[in-house]
Amino acid sequence: MFRFGMGELIIILLIVLVLFGASKLPEIGKALGKAIKEFRKAGKEIKDDIEEVTKEENKTK
Repeated sequence: MFRFGMGELIIILLIVLVLFGASKLPEIGKALGKAIKEFRKAGKEIKDDIEEVTKEENKTK
């Protein structure tokens, strides 16, 4: 997918720091962490549902 080097990450962090300020960074990090966790959870649930349907279809054949 995307590959960021150390230089790109530093630039992104500096831009975020300038835009939101140092006091908002922990809140932004926490919100981003929760969003990633929910995204992974939803992806796992979809994968599990697909596997379950596939197993049911294989049993009926």
